[in-house]
Parts: sequence; C-alpha cells; structure tokens
Amino acid sequence: MTWPDEAVADGTATTPAHPSRIALFEAIHADPTGPVATRLLQLTRADTPFVRREALDLLHSMARERPWPEAINAAVACLSDPDEEVRHRAACLFGYCGQPGLVLAALGEVADPVVRTILARALGPTAARLTDDPFASVRFLAHLETLRAAPPTRWRSLDAALLNDVREAAHHLGDIGRIWGQVLYGLRREHDTYALVARLLATPATRDIGADLAREACHDWRAAPIRLLPTLARYHGQSPTPALGTALATASISEAAKRTHRALLTEVPCTPSSPRARPIPSTTTAYDSASAAALLAAKPVGIVRLVRASEIFEALLDAGPLTFRQAAQLYNLTFRRPGRSQAECVPLWLRHAGPSALPRLLALMTPHLADYAVGEYYLTGLARMGGHACHALPAVTALINRPTRIPVNDSTRDAEMRLDESLLTAALSTRRAILADAVPPPPAPPSAR
Repeated sequence: MTWPDEAVADGTATTPAHPSRIALFEAIHADPTGPVATRLLQLTRADTPFVRREALDLLHSMARERPWPEAINAAVACLSDPDEEVRHRAACLFGYCGQPGLVLAALGEVADPVVRTILARALGPTAARLTDDPFASVRFLAHLETLRAAPPTRWRSLDAALLNDVREAAHHLGDIGRIWGQVLYGLRREHDTYALVARLLATPATRDIGADLAREACHDWRAAPIRLLPTLARYHGQSPTPALGTALATASISEAAKRTHRALLTEVPCTPSSPRARPIPSTTTAYDSASAAALLAAKPVGIVRLVRASEIFEALLDAGPLTFRQAAQLYNLTFRRPGRSQAECVPLWLRHAGPSALPRLLALMTPHLADYAVGEYYLTGLARMGGHACHALPAVTALINRPTRIPVNDSTRDAEMRLDESLLTAALSTRRAILADAVPPPPAPPSAR
C-alpha cells in the first residue's frame, strides 16, 4: 500500500476537500485498526520531518472527532523528536486529545519549554496546579487559570504574579496579550485592563505585550479606544513597532475615539485597517404606483422577501389605500419572517393599519436590534417610524449604553468591531430620530388651590 505514503508526502492528505484526504479519512473511519490507519501511525516515524509533521496533523484531526488511543501513543513517542515542529505538533495532539492526568504526568519528563507550554495550555483549568513550574510561560498560564476562577480578593496578588513572569513568558507564548485580555474580559475587569495596558506600555521590554492587550481591549470594550488611543499614539510616536501600529489602527476604527482624539491622530498617523465592503443599494429603478402595482401583481400573495420593498409600497401608499391583495402581501412581508424585508415593511404596515398596530409591530422590531446581520435595518425602520417608536427607546438605549461589544461573527476581530461600531452609530441615529419626532407630553394642569 503506497497511496497513503504518497498522499502524506505530497501534502494532498492535509489539503481540505482533496480526494486523497477524503479517501484517507473514510478508510480510517471505516476501520481504525486497518492497514490505512496502521500505515498513517507508522508515518509518524518516517525519515523525513515533513512527513512526520503531516502525519501528526492528520492524526490530530481524526482524534478530535473520536477517541483514538493509538494516535495519542504515537504523539507521546514524538515529544522528544529531533525536529522542533514535530515536537510541537505532537504536544498539541497529546495535550488536547489525551487524558489530562496523563498530560500532567508527562510534563515532568519534558524539557523543551515550548512543548511544556503547549501541554500546559492544553490542560485548561488543570494547569492551575503548575504555579511552581520552572518555566515562566507555564507559570503564567497557571496563574491565568487561577485568576479565571479566583475571587476579587485574590486579583491583585495574581496580577502581580502575572506581571512578574510576563516578560520571560512572552518568549514561549506568542499571543500572551490576547489570552490575558480574554481572562480579564471574562471577569469584567475593564478598568483594571486599562491600568495593566498602561503599565506594560511604560516598559520597553513589555511594550508590545501591552499593545496586544490594548488591541484585545478595543475588541472587547466600547470605551477602550477612547481610553487607550492617546497612550498608544504617544509610544508609537516615540518608538514605533508593528504591534503598536496594529493596536493603534484597531483603536482608530472607533468613530468616538477619532472624534475625541482627532488632533492627536493628525500628529501620529496610523494605517487604518481595511473596512468591510458594504453593498451599495441599486438606484436604477424609481417606482411609481403603476410600476409598483405591476411588480406586486407578478408576486405571490404569500411573499416573505422583497428587494426594495419600502420604495414599492411607499409608491402605492402615496397614491392611496392598498388593494386587498397588496395589503395581504404587505402583511406577509411584515409578520411572517424576520429579516431585512420585515424591518423595511414594519413602518409601512404602521402607515397602512394605523397606530392600533403599534404594540405588535414594536414587539417584532426590538428583539432584533442587536442582530449584527439585520440590526441596522430594524434600527432604520424604527427611525422611520419616528415618534411612534418612542416605546422602543429603552431597547435602543440599552444597545447604546452596553459597555461591551455586541457578539458578532465575521472574518476578523477588527471586522467584528466595525460591525458593532456600525450598530452603535445606527442606534444613536435612531434615538435622535425618535426623540426629534416625539410628541411632548401635555402640560400638567394647575394644582387646585
């Protein structure tokens, strides 16, 4: 059997969706003790380091899907491999797929600091036992896991322990600022994060770590760019580094930070991260009542999505009442399915049905304001409703006042931050529109004398 050797050696076995990879996975899933599985395990002892690395990557992918003790044993045998990358990949496989007790026991026999660090990181909460480890990176991870579950009374002492090890730990932990920031965010220690950033930035040896922690804070906390941008700009102007430049570019995504520190940014220019391309709505067609009616006549009554629905129905409502069929179409667009069409059609249904429909319509709108995919459409819909949407103000204000970023899912953390910034901008605009159109309460009657 030579095809597994060839697939691993030429890299096709680790290429996503490649037929060789699919065939390898299918053969091993069908028979984990068969010849293909046996050969892959043997390849972890191949003469060529590249083949050993590829074999361990494949074993890791498979061991994540289902328990495979033979793969774990093969990884343990590779922890002392002469090739550094082989050792590191073996540590990842053993650490993340092996039993925590076995990983913890193996740590005592491992001398490679990077391997020890990978194993300790894979242990998760169990790593809290390793605060006396000889390597600073392992101690840092241990104190970080301890901090994650510690009461506030222990925070200061753990902060001191982390600061004591951070400089040396960074040699073996490349993303130390990010993982530190994640723990601080989980504990909701916003202002402590800013203080730690300032302390790390003040020392040249830890400045890049402070920049990475600052960037993580900007991704997590809405106020972080305003608070941290001046400090980042000052140190970047004195001794620029890639980490400081990246953190400064992330902080500059915030419109509030740019407004607050406009003069500072002109003195210390940064390279902003590329914004996400936003679709430009088509304006090639303008609807009048006749063209709008003709378009709707060709659509089913049960329609639930319609591009440019607001323009189509506004043309009809400007000309007069909707027909029964058109009203049924608007009803289905408004009430049948959440999404952009619903957000655009709610103000139109209010216009058609009158204020009596308002409570039901607002109940449709407010649950979706923080939805990063369609929240801006719902906020725009509320803005178009003006003063009629005043009862939605608490939901809009809650969106504005939250201290943390809205959880979103996009290609990068900077892109996710931009989505939150866009929602925040839309929420502020919506609140202004509602308040500007709100009917003031009648004056109180004079008190009886």
